[in-house]
Amino acid sequence: MRLIIWGIFFALPFTGQGQDAKQPLTADEAVKAAIQHNESLKQAALDEGIAALRYKQTEAIYMPQAGLSARYTGTNNPLNAFGLKLQQKGITAADFNPSLLNDPGTRGDFTTLLEIRQPIFNADLNYQRKAAAGQVEMIKFQSKRSEEYISYETQLAFLQLQMAIRAEKVIRESLQTAKAILKKSEDYFNQGVIQKSDLLNAQVFLSNTETSLETAKSNIEAASDHLSLLMGRPTGVVYTVNDDIKSVTDNDSLKLTDTRSDFAAMNKGLQVYDLMIKSAKKSYLPRLNAFANYQLNDKQFMGFGAGAWLAGVQLSWDIFKGNQTKHQISILNLEKQKLGSQLQQQKEEAQSGINQAKRKLNECKFRIRQETTAGAQALEALRVLQNRYDQGLATTSDILIAQSQLSRQQLNYVQALFEQNTAALTLRFLTKTDQP
Repeated sequence: MRLIIWGIFFALPFTGQGQDAKQPLTADEAVKAAIQHNESLKQAALDEGIAALRYKQTEAIYMPQAGLSARYTGTNNPLNAFGLKLQQKGITAADFNPSLLNDPGTRGDFTTLLEIRQPIFNADLNYQRKAAAGQVEMIKFQSKRSEEYISYETQLAFLQLQMAIRAEKVIRESLQTAKAILKKSEDYFNQGVIQKSDLLNAQVFLSNTETSLETAKSNIEAASDHLSLLMGRPTGVVYTVNDDIKSVTDNDSLKLTDTRSDFAAMNKGLQVYDLMIKSAKKSYLPRLNAFANYQLNDKQFMGFGAGAWLAGVQLSWDIFKGNQTKHQISILNLEKQKLGSQLQQQKEEAQSGINQAKRKLNECKFRIRQETTAGAQALEALRVLQNRYDQGLATTSDILIAQSQLSRQQLNYVQALFEQNTAALTLRFLTKTDQP
């Protein structure tokens, strides 16, 4: 009989946690805190900022570029020495003396150069800019889905804590009953009504219930830490929540759509690949760019004895680059196909999850009805046995088994409610269509 009692009691689904929480918390507060302070969402916001700045970098395809440099050059090469003196506008008739031309000695030059480049037509860069804009939108969709996931995970964690506190309450009530049974058993044993084994059974039942209660308290602390991590708060705080678990169901008509944020991100990614492929193809076209510079030359440091400008337009065309562009286009096409395959796989997995959530909802509805009925029956059975036990017509083992049965039915009911609400949350998460 002792083994039967132990088996029934330890078979109970002890997912519960303690009620020693010190800080009150609601589901809305938890979700709001998670969205504001969760580290994953902070990282997603940083990714958005990085993508936006990379897009701004592409403004360089329209904007002029300017550079300023200063350089010193020294040489005794006859040709270069004559050229340096010519740039300094210091040539005289005496410089054409053959002896001086052949042996000019060392000639130095300080050059200050201002260069300006202005892009005019670069078709491939235009498509790269469009691709960068698409990546900004894609990352926004990804950030939105991350926010939806953190909200979903926080609600699940809140439900877990809520169920745990409710389960701990059931165990605590069972503990009070166990103490009362032990007190009654001690009285009966002292009167010689029951045997020593019955008293020991009552003591074992009480000890196991106390152990289960301590485990439940420890689990509440663990669930609170998980919520703290999601909310971006320090761990070690124990929360108290309303343990009145409401039954939440969703309409079975909820369906999967392409407007889900992660699907929208992947579709945008496919568009980005199209733009990158077009950019690679446009690199076959010639480029047109303008350039200009102004140069100052002098034999003295920081001297500006001679100045000259140069301006022009350059048309360049990469006719053949060793098949580099061709292979780049092939790689981009394969990567696009891979992303398309991943999108299709993700949709199929999501649909499977939706089907599973709907089946779970229907299963839980049935289980809740069954557990409600069974719980009422177990309560009535315990009441009847309690009366018989008080009259000495039932054994201690009978009352212990009845109490274990009642606790199990109560915990099964809480578990069924939790699984139903979890399935409803999952269904909403999988069918969510909000976009940034």
